[in-house]
Amino acid sequence: MTDRLPIYEIEQGIVDCLRRSPRLILQAPTGSGKSTQVPQILVEHGFAESGQVVILQPRRLAARLLAARVAHECRTQVGGKVGYQIRFENVSGPETKIKYVTEGILLRQMLKDPKLEGVQSLILDEFHERHLYGDITLARALELQATARPDLRLIVMSATLQASLLENYLQPCTVLSSEGRTFPVEIQFSRRSTGSLAAPIWEQAADAFANYAQKGGDGDVLVFMPGSFEIHQTIRAIGDRPESKGFLLLPLHGELPPGDQDAAVSRYDRRKIVVSTNVAETSLTIDGIRLVIDSGLARIPRYDPNRGINTLLIERISRASADQRTGRAGRTAPGICVRLWSSQEHIDRPLQELPEVKRLDLSEVVLTLKAAGISDLRSFRWLEPPDEPSLAHAEELLIDLGALRLAKPDSPHEGAQDTAELPERVSAGVGNDQKGEPILRITGLGRRMLAFPLHPRYSRMLLAAHEFGCVYQACLVAALTQGRDLLIRNPGKEAERFREDLFGDQVSSDFWILMKAWNYAAENQFRLDNCRKAGIHALTARQVAPLLSQFLRIAEREGLSVEQNSGSDAALQKCILIGFSDRVGVRLDQGTLRCELVHGRRGLLARESVVQKSRLFVASEIREIEGRDKLVNTLISLATAVEPGWLSELFPEDIQKQPRVFYDSTARRVYAEERLLFRDLPLERHRIETPPADAAARLLAEEIIADRLSLNHWNHEVDQWILRLNRLSQWCPELGLAPIHDDDRRHLIEQICHGAFSYKEIKDKPVKPIVKSWISSAQQEALDQQAPERLKLANGRTPKVVYVADGSPYAALRIQELYDVRETPRIAMKRIPVLMHILAPNMRPVQITQDLDGFWKEHYPRIKQELQRKYPKHEWR
Repeated sequence: MTDRLPIYEIEQGIVDCLRRSPRLILQAPTGSGKSTQVPQILVEHGFAESGQVVILQPRRLAARLLAARVAHECRTQVGGKVGYQIRFENVSGPETKIKYVTEGILLRQMLKDPKLEGVQSLILDEFHERHLYGDITLARALELQATARPDLRLIVMSATLQASLLENYLQPCTVLSSEGRTFPVEIQFSRRSTGSLAAPIWEQAADAFANYAQKGGDGDVLVFMPGSFEIHQTIRAIGDRPESKGFLLLPLHGELPPGDQDAAVSRYDRRKIVVSTNVAETSLTIDGIRLVIDSGLARIPRYDPNRGINTLLIERISRASADQRTGRAGRTAPGICVRLWSSQEHIDRPLQELPEVKRLDLSEVVLTLKAAGISDLRSFRWLEPPDEPSLAHAEELLIDLGALRLAKPDSPHEGAQDTAELPERVSAGVGNDQKGEPILRITGLGRRMLAFPLHPRYSRMLLAAHEFGCVYQACLVAALTQGRDLLIRNPGKEAERFREDLFGDQVSSDFWILMKAWNYAAENQFRLDNCRKAGIHALTARQVAPLLSQFLRIAEREGLSVEQNSGSDAALQKCILIGFSDRVGVRLDQGTLRCELVHGRRGLLARESVVQKSRLFVASEIREIEGRDKLVNTLISLATAVEPGWLSELFPEDIQKQPRVFYDSTARRVYAEERLLFRDLPLERHRIETPPADAAARLLAEEIIADRLSLNHWNHEVDQWILRLNRLSQWCPELGLAPIHDDDRRHLIEQICHGAFSYKEIKDKPVKPIVKSWISSAQQEALDQQAPERLKLANGRTPKVVYVADGSPYAALRIQELYDVRETPRIAMKRIPVLMHILAPNMRPVQITQDLDGFWKEHYPRIKQELQRKYPKHEWR
């Protein structure tokens, strides 16, 4: 019974807190009834007399199922007193008092109704998940509460919250906790490491279930897996175990049809095993669960702003998420949670998931905030601010789409300013109108884009379609991209042959294939057998129809021509290009699927793409995804062929010719070409016969300096000449000698290379004459006198002097070669004594000194006595 749920133990506390203060943080454990009962408590106690209780849910599946549950408890139909609204579906009416919505829905409602006059109480459920739109909606609600709606009641709920962070953010507020009546759950960790040699995760889950069943475990079972593929494999693996006999095996994930989702949470006379994604981690309560088997994994969406790539990788969940999953086993009786990872691995997991504001594409949110009048996003009241690169990239994309424009703080929204310096300004975080700097404002086009509940890319594509007369086709393209893949991968040979006849082979976009497939499914009333014949997901195809109708209704409302005419393929291709211009790409070669895109990104064109023969294309989807083989690939899909002339037609300011001089390491030669660029992507290359001499010399010099090439005549003698010059300039600055530093050395090497274009031409070029030309002939004469290559000793010997960068110059001679030399030789106007390395007959040093006179007096007698016995044939004085 609902009145016995734990949340009712604090019913009066909830009511009293909301009467004293409009803000409440409510912490209650999983299964306490907060998601279903708190809205009913608010209605019963008068917090919905003048409006609705709106509950924000992070997931569409949860919003729909919770609404159905509460409607059943209230003995009404969904859409009456209790309703829900999710993206593309609104099941509510004028009499609705309790309304479950997904997070983006309310934020858009705030644009149309800034005062939220139809809402009296707002609940943000499962806030610990820190979804992007939840953060933004909370910030906007606080602003509204502080200005036009002080009567708005605001409740933030979760089983696990960073209470201190949120409490500081919501001040003044009240914090209320419910201990609930959860039963103890025994946590068992795997003894096996989750390394590459471990069994597949679904086999581990099947082992854990079989072990539980063999020990007589009772109740239902909930298994957490990261995605639909792993769910399918787990159901198969458990079904193969004899212990599963008598159990009902049910999948649960967001891509299932509503009926199958309902089946997973329904009650049965038989025991059941539900295999679910993290959709069952929160909000949804599945009664009777006594065993939770947790893979510890989830597919986590992320966005890399530096590469403009969406990633969907299987990652380890946080400890907080693991605790949420564990709690599902202690709902009605003591339970067990088997974690398929070790206790040591658990310690290494993060405490919380990274908030979505720090890992998702922000462009849609940025456009929404700009439409709401937020001029400076960097001073917006973020619970946790996004990373600057993510924010800057979102702004740059919206500028490219024409949705934002640089304007002075006091200019109107449509005020046009020069945007030539925009990328630099955006990356520097411009937009602080308190300082009087230019800021980014939404344009009229940007406001029109918000009419469509789509990513700004697709919104821009739809508006462009009006100009090109293909709105219907563009709406169908947008509808086809909102759900799961329409076409089944690897459908079998018969389906492949059927597709070849159905689709043909002369197509210029992957979207054309999807459109033909959907039209075929629609003509056959989405019948399962017909769809299976073509390898089409019948449910997905059926779900496209209401989306298409909704987009067409919005388009017609916005004044777009929605007639289903036979617009040219080129028209729609141009519209797609307008929405995805930063994803233009070229095939690197015809032998592989390797591609290069704008901004220096590279990836592989999907094998199933039909544009493999087109050198130039635009990609509507770029994602980094982990395959079943654990390899991560950057996959380019939903590609559309592009004609080079379209880029000049649609983006004339982004086309430029640029000369390029480069060194080919294979040919060891400098080449020059003129490139035609779209932004930074080379479209064409034309070889220039003779490269510029200065640039060629500079590139060859860089190879020499990096030791990838060598000059045969740049030898020790040249290095010593430079050292002599540099040291003498230090010792005798009055001589006015210019030293040769690293930059000067580079200049000299470039001078040696000047006029050459290949290594063959420079490897044997003379070096020393060019190096010595650094100083005048008179200075060269001074250098030879004051820092000579060789010394002139009193006994007529002329030993070579070795110069070093950070020590004394030295000369090395055998003892016999120093007879009759008493005075230490000095150079550099007699200022620098030469360090003498005195060698034995075997050429090994016996003394290093700058005091020859002292050597002969003090050390030579002893050394002579020792060496004379070893080398009696040598002269000893």
